[in-house]
Amino acid sequence: MPSDVLLRPWRDDDLPALIDAVRSSADLPRQLDLPADPRDEEVASRLHDHLTRWGPAAYVLAVTVADRAVGTVALTHVERTHDTAWVSYWTATAGRRRGLTTAAVATVAAWTFGTLGLHRLELAHRVNNPASCRVATGAGFVAEGLERAKLRYDGVRYDVETHARLVTDAPPATTVLPMRAP
Repeated sequence: MPSDVLLRPWRDDDLPALIDAVRSSADLPRQLDLPADPRDEEVASRLHDHLTRWGPAAYVLAVTVADRAVGTVALTHVERTHDTAWVSYWTATAGRRRGLTTAAVATVAAWTFGTLGLHRLELAHRVNNPASCRVATGAGFVAEGLERAKLRYDGVRYDVETHARLVTDAPPATTVLPMRAP
């Protein structure tokens, strides 16, 4: 794991890294509901509000290496009645297979339990995405079930596996990353 990894809020000057990430990935444009080769304005208009959210219902962090964004971890649908939230994540092609996303998700989960006082975090992934499953399990999320034919992309239906992590679960054996909140 690189020593210059940091989780921090997204900034306007991260836009070039975001555009590079979208252009270099076969699956990221679809995951983010973007055209395969987005123009700068399209990316900015569709993602700026999403990426710069910070409380109380959503918290979005850039995963950076040498202060260049290579991914994100988002905590959304923060629900205070039951102290739950939804976790999502993605990583640019250049940042994959290095353990960054697993460590980032685990770090955000620990922060969420400790700072926000939430009890349960949930996430889901397509069953044909084993890398996302490895991130979830590596970050301490336990598989809870299968949602059949939940998602549809390009006319094809995909099953989705759901995972959850509770504040009472043992923390995973992964690196805790430095994190800077606003």
